[in-house]
Amino acid sequence: MSQPAQPKSLAANFNLIPKIVNGGIAGIVGVSVVFPLDLVKTRLQNQTIGPNGEKQYKNMLDCFKQTYRAEGYFGMYRGSAVNILLITPEKAIKLAANDMFRYSLSLADGSLPVYRQMIAGGAAGACQIIITTPMELLKIQMQDAGRVAAQAKAEGKTMPRITAMQITRKLLAERGVIGLYKGITATAARDISFSVVYFPLFATLSKLGIRNEKDITPPFWWSFLSGCAAGSTAALVVNPMDVIKTRMQTLTKGKGERQYSSVFDCAKTTLMHEGPTAFFKGGMCRMIVIAPLFGIAQTVYYLGIAERLLGYPLVRAV
Repeated sequence: MSQPAQPKSLAANFNLIPKIVNGGIAGIVGVSVVFPLDLVKTRLQNQTIGPNGEKQYKNMLDCFKQTYRAEGYFGMYRGSAVNILLITPEKAIKLAANDMFRYSLSLADGSLPVYRQMIAGGAAGACQIIITTPMELLKIQMQDAGRVAAQAKAEGKTMPRITAMQITRKLLAERGVIGLYKGITATAARDISFSVVYFPLFATLSKLGIRNEKDITPPFWWSFLSGCAAGSTAALVVNPMDVIKTRMQTLTKGKGERQYSSVFDCAKTTLMHEGPTAFFKGGMCRMIVIAPLFGIAQTVYYLGIAERLLGYPLVRAV
């Protein structure tokens, strides 16, 4: 991931393969740890307020309790198989692309102005959406199925269990490959803006941990905390786009829930019926999810796990 910029001579050891492998490892480990919280975040973002102000879930803890009580421990991991399968290329593309763009945009003396860091981050975010969009679409259907099933049960109805493969086949049959990219505009807006905020912020925080002029990287623990802080901050900033993306990509709606024709329609309708606070639903949960996810990613990069496994030189550079 991003580290403080270094002279081009030092960065000549830049190798793309270990960056990709590190990104994949970081994604698998991170998702496995935080997935239950991500599921709760999705359900909180999708629930709408009833005409009398009623809510299916009171808060994050209540959503967690209801989900666990109704679906058990493994119910908290609904959709995780799809996420773990696709998170490897998604994180690999995001993290490796950011490093590649940072290296390419570095000035001759190795410095990297903030505006160039933002360009590099945004470009990396744009690269990942080819994987992120179908991954998020399938994950959201699986995560939200329990919430919709609970609503149906309360009305005396039953909802058949679905699998990611069934959803994929249905989308391909009805809409072709383009069906897997429903919500791509909202996904792009979220992922590009997240990366524009996250990567420069992490690099700035990381530099603050360098106390000795001879050191080129901060201590391990500082790198971890910088990843957590930058990740949670960026997550909160872009949460409105994440709410819109989640609602756009939810195919099966509960009783009384709205369908949206576009990103603008979703934003306008949500604001009109639920007010501005609706755009920050699941915000705290998302911050709690993203903080360790990127802290873990920084740990993988700092330790150079792929470099050690593949025999590449370990170069902790940004």
